[in-house]
Amino acid sequence: MFTRKQLSVVSSSTFAFTICFAIWMMFAVIGIPIKAKLGLNETEFGLLTAMPVLSGSLIRLPLGMLTDKLGGRIVFFILMLCCVIPLWFIGDATEYWQFLVLGLFVGLAGGSFSVGIAYVARWFNKQNQGLAMGIFGAGNSGAAVTKFVAPSIVLAFGWTMVPKVYAVAMLVTALVFWMFSFTDKSHNVSSSVSVAEQLKALKDPRVWKYCQYYSIVFGGYVGLALWMTKYYVSEYGFDLKTAALLAACFSLPGGVLRAVGGWLSDKYGAHSVTWWVLWVSWICLFIMSYPQTDFTIQTVNGPETFHIGLTPTVFTVLLFIIGVAWAFGKASVFKYISDDYPHNIGVISGIVGLVGGLGGFVLPIMFGALVDLTGIRSSSFMLLYGVVWISLIWMYFTEVRTSSVLDRQSAAQSTDQS
Repeated sequence: MFTRKQLSVVSSSTFAFTICFAIWMMFAVIGIPIKAKLGLNETEFGLLTAMPVLSGSLIRLPLGMLTDKLGGRIVFFILMLCCVIPLWFIGDATEYWQFLVLGLFVGLAGGSFSVGIAYVARWFNKQNQGLAMGIFGAGNSGAAVTKFVAPSIVLAFGWTMVPKVYAVAMLVTALVFWMFSFTDKSHNVSSSVSVAEQLKALKDPRVWKYCQYYSIVFGGYVGLALWMTKYYVSEYGFDLKTAALLAACFSLPGGVLRAVGGWLSDKYGAHSVTWWVLWVSWICLFIMSYPQTDFTIQTVNGPETFHIGLTPTVFTVLLFIIGVAWAFGKASVFKYISDDYPHNIGVISGIVGLVGGLGGFVLPIMFGALVDLTGIRSSSFMLLYGVVWISLIWMYFTEVRTSSVLDRQSAAQSTDQS
């Protein structure tokens, strides 16, 4: 179905993005021993884990624009090389501000998404773009790679060894990517296209709607991928390794199954897939929002106390379902983009990726602040539930209701003509 060059491009890009994403999520694991070492509160821990997400999000738009202009291969390669040195020095940091600053530099790895998605998409026709972008997006499973690999390194050698191992991995990955990827200058936009013309997309309301969708399916994914290991440790008392493995039940399907979401979007359309993704998320988050509760009822036989709360098993099943749904949703949002903006996909993916990534930056901080403020750990899911509500309402009024009105108008015109 695909040519040799297409397979090589999508394979090397997906591998590179997987490693970049694993590095981007590194603080989800090493942040826990750093928190204990520095005596951080929940908000400070949230900020620590979110700093790489901030820079990785802000850089997505300029990287998308550069990809449109220069091509994805050279931009991707240079980006990975820029992350190697700051990665190495994280293991030598001792102060909170040092971790924050180095985290900003390492976070540039997260910008690889807007480079790779535009680079890969241009190698495929419209009928296969959803699948190709879904395969590339499966590199989100790098979050699960970190959950599997980093705890073992921490237990064997200490947390300071993790960034050094990752620095070497990033360097090797950059070289492998360069060897197995290709350049096609016909994919680049004309040099006569100005930055102002590229940014005209910011005035399109559809772009902001896709940003809203992506803020939950990707921003929520990043936020929970950073937060879940800590949540399992605090809520259920698991050790670091067990908590990371359970958190991977969310991270792994949330990445790997993105390719399936791309195929479904090609077959059934971006709207149908996104609509059901949001409803499944809404139901699961509603259940997960309920905190561990003990309540007493006065009965004829005296007071009776009952407990309501999710067991680790039920919670993990619900988390897995959300991971699957968001994997499909991440692919369907970019199917919208490839359908509506085939000629400037780099810029649009940069804008949408930036906003979605900022969601991943803000959410861990808000999760920590809500826990510090309310003392309720499930408040993080209450917040996500509200974000999903906004997306559902927006989609209903701009797509579902509009489609119904157009269908009725079309049916009325057909009746009049007959």
